[in-house]
Amino acid sequence: MKTELASLVWISAFTALLWVPYVLNRMMVAGIGATVGYPADPPALSPWARRLRAAHGNAVENLVVFAALVLSAQIIGVSTPLTAAAAMLYLWSRILHAFAYTLAISWVRTIAFVGGFAAQILIAMQILAVR
Repeated sequence: MKTELASLVWISAFTALLWVPYVLNRMMVAGIGATVGYPADPPALSPWARRLRAAHGNAVENLVVFAALVLSAQIIGVSTPLTAAAAMLYLWSRILHAFAYTLAISWVRTIAFVGGFAAQILIAMQILAVR
C-alpha cells in the first residue's frame, strides 16, 4: 500500500474514533438516558469535550478534501516523494491538531491546522502538474 493511501486509512480511522471520548463525557455529565435520548435542555459537556467535539467536526471537514485528493492522485497514478511526504504531514498534523484543540493549546492547534492545509495544497499541486 502506498504511503498516501496508508495515511488516508490511518487518519480516517483516527477521525472515526474521535467521537468516543466526548460521548463518554456526555454519559458522565448527563447520564446514559440523556445521552441516547433527546433531552430538552441537556447539561453542557466539559470544556475539553466541547473542544474535542469541535476538533472532530473540523477533522471530518478536512478529511473530505484530503480523501478526494489522495484518491484522485491514486486514480491518475500520481505518487511522488512529495505526495508521500505531504500525506504523512497531513496525518501527523491532523493528529496534533485534535490533541492541541482538545487541550486548548492555541498556537500549536493553528500551526497543526496550517500543516494539514499545506499538505492538501502540495498534493493538489502534484495532481495539477500532471495535466
